[in-house]
Amino acid sequence: MGDPLFAHGVGLAVLIIAIVKVVVVFAVLMVAVMLMIWMERKVISDMQNRIGPNRAGPFGLLQSLADGIKLFFKEDLLPDKADRVVFRLAPYLTLVPAFLIFTIVPIGGAVDIAHHAFDLQVADPPMGILFLLALSSVSVYGSMLAGWSSGSKYPLLGSVRASAQMISYEAAMGLAVAAVVLEDHTLSTRAIVAAQSASVLHWGVIQTGIVPFLIFWVAATAELNRPPFDLVEGEQELVGGFHTEYSSIRFALFYLAEFMNMITMSAIMVTLFFGGPDGPGFHFLPWVWPILWFVGKTFVFLYIYIWIRAALPRLRYDQLMDLGWKRLIPLALGWLLIIAAFRVDDVWGFAVFAGCLLAAAALGQSIRVGQRRRQIEAETTGEGRAARAAKQVQLRALAARSEEGGAR
Repeated sequence: MGDPLFAHGVGLAVLIIAIVKVVVVFAVLMVAVMLMIWMERKVISDMQNRIGPNRAGPFGLLQSLADGIKLFFKEDLLPDKADRVVFRLAPYLTLVPAFLIFTIVPIGGAVDIAHHAFDLQVADPPMGILFLLALSSVSVYGSMLAGWSSGSKYPLLGSVRASAQMISYEAAMGLAVAAVVLEDHTLSTRAIVAAQSASVLHWGVIQTGIVPFLIFWVAATAELNRPPFDLVEGEQELVGGFHTEYSSIRFALFYLAEFMNMITMSAIMVTLFFGGPDGPGFHFLPWVWPILWFVGKTFVFLYIYIWIRAALPRLRYDQLMDLGWKRLIPLALGWLLIIAAFRVDDVWGFAVFAGCLLAAAALGQSIRVGQRRRQIEAETTGEGRAARAAKQVQLRALAARSEEGGAR
């Protein structure tokens, strides 16, 4: 497909338009991050019957700007035992991939300025999906190197947990994306949006059977370290996680990266599963309506992310790893096989579906047997006996209190 901007070669005007697109998207994304931080504070405070930011600017709109200025002028810390080069580089390895992933997202349709037609998208590489998966993997290095280079044990533990969590859910996310690629026969994000533009029934969430979308959503939430998967910043155990030793603007970069990644992944979900900027248009300013549809769809996911943060408690780490390895990855792989089989023949599709059900039943039974064996081993060890003894002491104390209350 390709961007029509480069259809007639690369000249000075084409180069200027490309640079302007990059600058505008970066500026808009930074403003969106600031508004997203404000919105999260406001929405959660409203859900918890609080006011939220209300001093800096009207309705507290400038609170994020005030926080950024404060962090910019704070003292920058550099631990004595830190690897100076890696310590300074790590925050950028988390922020830059978030912006680069957003460059392949189609924001709107084609426009014509100064006799140059171009898509409202920074870049449309023919292997855009591979670009997405590659950059989502690079962000793991930012978290890992941040904790390792600090020269402290707590950030190192946080970075190890962050790496294990991201790698675990990256496999499931890749399989969910592969289902969309299999349906639309392309790795280009613009072509994927074009394949879904016929009607709502052609959206990726319908064509792939909803399951890959749900898998991608859960996996993306875990990749973003958002609640209930924010275990890399488990304050009760790790002080602050992999960025404990960071301060000033470098800490702000990690903070910006989290919210920028949230906006980027919401935009990717809209692109892959909900038609991107596709939607009903009107004759009045026809190029504006796709942008509004894209922003509206993305806003829905951002609001749900905030809602989840306010509503759900944090999972245990073993629950998080079990969900990724024992449930999401087998489900994503099985669903991808079912979609591929139905593309070949309906008979093959139903046969593979039945086989996946049998495999799921066998996997579930093996997991239950393993859990039961661990429970029996715990009960037969000293730890299990100590737990039973403590429980008996508690029961006796409750019985004594009830008898004392009856006597009174």
